[in-house]
Amino acid sequence: MLSGAIGAGKSHFARAAIRAMTHAEQDVPSPTYTLMQSYEAQRSPIWHMDLYRLGEPEELMELGLDTVLDDAISLIEWPERLGSLTPARHLHITISQLGEGRQAQLRFAGAGWGSLQQELSQ
Repeated sequence: MLSGAIGAGKSHFARAAIRAMTHAEQDVPSPTYTLMQSYEAQRSPIWHMDLYRLGEPEELMELGLDTVLDDAISLIEWPERLGSLTPARHLHITISQLGEGRQAQLRFAGAGWGSLQQELSQ
């Protein structure tokens, strides 16, 4: 889940994460108008979603996206538009401007984060 104001860097973060999990030259267009883009990676499929233009969470069900939320790596911009479809286990990253740079706040939801959460907290 990627939150932040318009221009905070959500798409930039998603683009870098996708390239890190696929390959450095991966074309990663913004899904602003298509709502979603999918990518194949070694460990799991990756879905990049931009829900800014989403009217209702039920629209995701019409697109079949509710079925991939638990089975793939999902980078979701504007996750508050998921409503009740928000997965119980997720990592919520809030990006904000800090001077000329950015600050990322991580919030772990659900069980099973264990060592990753401890490692990032240090």
